[in-house]
Amino acid sequence: MSDYLRWFTPGGMVFLTVVTYARRSILTTDQGRAMLRAAIKEVRGKRPFNLVATVLLPDHWHLVMKLPATDADYSTRIKRVKEEFTQRWLKCGLAEARVTDSQRRRGERGIWQPRFWEHTIRDEHDLEACVDYIHWNPRKHGLVNRVCDWPWSSFHRFVAARHYSRDWGGTNPNTIDPKFHWGE
Repeated sequence: MSDYLRWFTPGGMVFLTVVTYARRSILTTDQGRAMLRAAIKEVRGKRPFNLVATVLLPDHWHLVMKLPATDADYSTRIKRVKEEFTQRWLKCGLAEARVTDSQRRRGERGIWQPRFWEHTIRDEHDLEACVDYIHWNPRKHGLVNRVCDWPWSSFHRFVAARHYSRDWGGTNPNTIDPKFHWGE
């Protein structure tokens, strides 16, 4: 069994990738978006965090989470968001992917892949690369020809704040290291 070593920094920022079970395209459906939004709101009410940047793709979700100054527990927040989403999904009678008997005994459901991928953000350059990757992601996956055409992204908030121009992302941003693994 693998050992998962996570770095926890109170008040830190972390880049996260969360993937649906069997890469099911459920997150950008009307129900998926509404349930994820509600799950985030529910968890933030009990365990505050800021979504610095986010993008929702059909089968995965990237985000940069900023934690409160005295708190380093991003892991519980993501676990709770996944649990809240799953409860809402199943309560509505929506389908889940088939899981093995062993997975079922461990309490796993066919909604999310177990665990998540994380990267602790080290500095401003690292933050810029993570935010750029998040916003470039729909174009990287061929879902749109222009980054601004993807509706489920904080890109639009960054344009409004004049961090990006509306036509940003015409080419792969040079801030993104092509050898870096982003948890996809």
